Amino acid sequence: MTTIRTSVLGLLLGTAMALTGSVIARAEDQITLGAIVPSSGPFAEWGRANTTTLNLLEKQVNEAGGVGGKKLKIVIYDDNAKPAEAANALRKLAGDDKVLAIAGPLTSSACEVSFPVANEMKIVSTSQASSKPGVAKANRPWAFRNTVDEGILAKVSVPYFKKTFDVKTVAVIYDAKDAVSTAIATKIMPKVFAGADIKVLNESDLISFNTGELDVSAQVTKLKGLNPDGVVIGADYSQAITVLREMKRQGLAKPVIGGTPLISSAILRAAPEIPIVAPATFYATMKSPKAEKFVAEVQPLLRKTSGLPSDIEPSMYDANIYEIVSMYVAGIKQAGVSGKADDLDADRTKIRDYLTNLKGFEGFGGPISFTPDGDAAKTFFIVQGQNGAWTTKESACSAEGGC
Repeated sequence: MTTIRTSVLGLLLGTAMALTGSVIARAEDQITLGAIVPSSGPFAEWGRANTTTLNLLEKQVNEAGGVGGKKLKIVIYDDNAKPAEAANALRKLAGDDKVLAIAGPLTSSACEVSFPVANEMKIVSTSQASSKPGVAKANRPWAFRNTVDEGILAKVSVPYFKKTFDVKTVAVIYDAKDAVSTAIATKIMPKVFAGADIKVLNESDLISFNTGELDVSAQVTKLKGLNPDGVVIGADYSQAITVLREMKRQGLAKPVIGGTPLISSAILRAAPEIPIVAPATFYATMKSPKAEKFVAEVQPLLRKTSGLPSDIEPSMYDANIYEIVSMYVAGIKQAGVSGKADDLDADRTKIRDYLTNLKGFEGFGGPISFTPDGDAAKTFFIVQGQNGAWTTKESACSAEGGC
């Protein structure tokens, strides 16, 4: 009996060791990256589209031979657009999944909580959407953002808005629960308006609402009573849609200006007759061979993705996250990243150093590099959304050289 037990134990132990060896072998044969996207919650459209985009990129890389002969695996977690969940997802990706680098999280609110964790765990985290001033700067050297600071963008979008619509006065409404929306409405835009000789009619009494609020009729009634030449909406597209629909219902057909969170094909359906001005580093109809190829590849997949509109177009944040992972893949190849478990810390440092020193990575709108503050130095455009489409209204601009 003892002999049988010993034999069974030996067999089980041998099997376990074989399985463990197999798992290790498989891990050594792949390059693993992570991503944090809001596939549920108020930004679900962006998160689901990001996931489809990443799945496409993973497939493209692997069909082209992988990364140095190894398969690419992108582990994706949904943070539900909640900062605490984003931080937990980052810990899991870095600690349990042992990914080499992370794309995301999306919102500035999530980045403010998760970027410090990235520094603690010494892993690169690059946001595809955060643009509140200073968020990456406060969390160097592991935090990056493939976006341009909203303060830089407003210096170009506001003059265009003033000139195009003869704007002398504006009224402000914003989402008080979202970090970048609050920054745009209460700090960035008012400062730029002052320099452009545009009066904020409710400067001492800015109108606010909270993420997820469905009835903003009282707030829009106050806006209408101010009779501004234009309206500032500090909100992401999903929340701005509620404001635009109410503006249309109440007959407040005034031009709107906001930041990059307004860029979405969905917002164009809310009130097509109301012009929306916003900055963008990518939009689906931009004229660039690389961008056109990307749209042709990802758009059919997005339109088949559960939970997304059948007429959806790739957003700026789909382009941004595609660029982020593409930069990681290029860095892994060029910096000699092994992907071996024993080299994890060294490999993560190599990716960080690659991004820090990156010059001229070819993005959809042109070359990309990163500033010492961790933000992208890349081309951007001022676009106007009206009658169902975004169109360029300013020539290509850069943070360093203007338009």
